[in-house]
Amino acid sequence: MNTAEIRKLFPILHQEVNGHPLVYLDSAATSQKPVSVIEAVKRYYEQDNANVHRGVHTLGSRATDAYEGARNKVAKFINAKSTEEIIFTRGTTSSLNLVASSYARSACGEGDEIVLTPMEHHSNLIPWQQAAKATGAVLKYIPLQPDGSIRLEDVEQTISDRTKVVAITYVSNVLGVINPIKEIAAIAHRHGAVMVVDGAQSTPHLKVDVQDLDCDFYALSGHKMCAPTGIGALYGKKALLQNMEPIEYGGEMIDHVDLYESTWKELPWKFEGGTPIIAGAVGLGAAIDFLESIGMDEIFRHEQQLTAYAIDRMSQIEDLTIYGPKQHRAGTVTFNLGDVHPHDVATVLDADGVAVRAGHHCCQPLMRWLNVSATARASFYLYNTEDDIDRLVASLIKTKEYFGHAIG
Repeated sequence: MNTAEIRKLFPILHQEVNGHPLVYLDSAATSQKPVSVIEAVKRYYEQDNANVHRGVHTLGSRATDAYEGARNKVAKFINAKSTEEIIFTRGTTSSLNLVASSYARSACGEGDEIVLTPMEHHSNLIPWQQAAKATGAVLKYIPLQPDGSIRLEDVEQTISDRTKVVAITYVSNVLGVINPIKEIAAIAHRHGAVMVVDGAQSTPHLKVDVQDLDCDFYALSGHKMCAPTGIGALYGKKALLQNMEPIEYGGEMIDHVDLYESTWKELPWKFEGGTPIIAGAVGLGAAIDFLESIGMDEIFRHEQQLTAYAIDRMSQIEDLTIYGPKQHRAGTVTFNLGDVHPHDVATVLDADGVAVRAGHHCCQPLMRWLNVSATARASFYLYNTEDDIDRLVASLIKTKEYFGHAIG
């Protein structure tokens, strides 16, 4: 299926914004949804809507089958050993908070270490700050190279025998850096630490194999991979999950309850208290079907071509600064245009129908490392084309001229 055929499957792309055909370059924030996902959610609400696991009636059985079927698809998509290792959550943020609140607060003590990088999204930073405050653990940071990448030599020097948790993003939402997670996990394990991976920006774009990476926990969000908002998953190795306590209590996650004591269900349900996000899970399953019909390797190849083309075209604009490595990066190009504020850049682009992100991208420590207050960001996905990038470049040149920064 070529890109033109893929684009036809995304209804939202076929509209005008401010009198111009929409160019959507903000998929790192949230991806658009294909017809198959929209129809799957619609069909669930029209035909199968019921609570799961509790009723014996037909609708309840169909809803349960759809919900657990989606769990099975997630497990296969990231190559987990079993569905017991897949916990449905609201997304990457909820998944990382679960690990930090349940695992880290039990595993860490005074003087133990939690190792991060300065490129982490706030969702993979603040939970560990709170865990450190609660346990007396200390935070350590792997230093970044000038292009924003990390060296394994620095990983070796930062992780020690006091390290209990190493939590790193697979792909930076700002720099596009693809971190060597497998190699970092091996170093972490040699020191007895667990490897936690923020997979929000990697799962939609790379073929992920959690067994090959040998990570202990892996968090993902559905809305960045063509699924609805409000649904995601946490992968955890079974032995670790079995020894962790739930952080939400209530219906569905219990085995036996009396007036003074309660016991929990087996995996994965002990972590899924209350009515789950059933329609979201159905949509996530449909999104996985869609992505697999295209092929993750093909999606990655397409994005690599677009990113190389974008960097080449954008590099020709005088006074435009691109952040992150020039090669071996995901489909995100973060930039600043002279001294024009990124919000002003995004506003002018929006007037031309080009949607990009502007701000600190939930990475304030990284912005300070870059010595900027904010940046603009164009991010690509399987439905973007070189024509989209040409529109971006033309609008950037217009923006530059509008603010009085003549080219040449």
